[in-house]
Amino acid sequence: MSTGYLELAERIAREAGEMLLAKRPARPEVLATKSSPTDVVTALDRAAEELIRARIREARPDDAILGEEGGTTGDGRVRWIVDPIDGTVNFLYGLPEWSVSIAVEVDGEVVAGVVNVVPRGEVFTAAKGEGAWLAGERLRCNTGVPLERALIATGFGYEPGRRAVQGEVLAHVVARVRDIRRGGSAASDLCAVAAGRVDGYYERGPQAWDYAAGGLVAAEAGARVGGLHGKPANPGLTLCAAPGLFEELHDLLAPLNPERDA
Repeated sequence: MSTGYLELAERIAREAGEMLLAKRPARPEVLATKSSPTDVVTALDRAAEELIRARIREARPDDAILGEEGGTTGDGRVRWIVDPIDGTVNFLYGLPEWSVSIAVEVDGEVVAGVVNVVPRGEVFTAAKGEGAWLAGERLRCNTGVPLERALIATGFGYEPGRRAVQGEVLAHVVARVRDIRRGGSAASDLCAVAAGRVDGYYERGPQAWDYAAGGLVAAEAGARVGGLHGKPANPGLTLCAAPGLFEELHDLLAPLNPERDA
């Protein structure tokens, strides 16, 4: 059954990506801001989510949908978790690290996920228990990498007080790892762990629509995905790395109280 969800999610994510590429102007229109003046919503964010919602309703009218722009609709045991453009600021500036992210949750468990990194032409897919895939190749995260040799991806919030704390935390982390990468799309970062392009990822603030699909891709590639102190991935902090490195990164971050805001 997960495979059926995945096929539909992939078809919709590809269609949304094609629409976004076709309609993206040189500088997309900013319709509104969210958490701060730098946290933007474009007209195409909303258009893409409307397209995705319409396609889901056509195929599965009884399912619930949680979208970043449109909130939750429906109350079925199957819920679709949608980020029409993860990495909107990259999209706004013409940077290549943005994606369409669609996950399917059944009775609270994510069973299928698709992350379409549109500018790169890369579609990451995963179904529960069926592995993670990119262009027909099964993905495996890097294993056996100690903290001091790990390349770690992260991201930053938009509210100044949160960023100040994130800067403090980053100063401690960067001194203990190989280096830091900041791509600007949580979903893409999680897929980068799955593909072995980075060794780990942590971030304060990502929402379910940011990590649901990418988290499944990473987990099916062998990574551990979670929060602090045994909690699942959550907006307080989301961590992702192969077992072993996950624990090292966790133990580096936990004493820094990274879930706080200034």
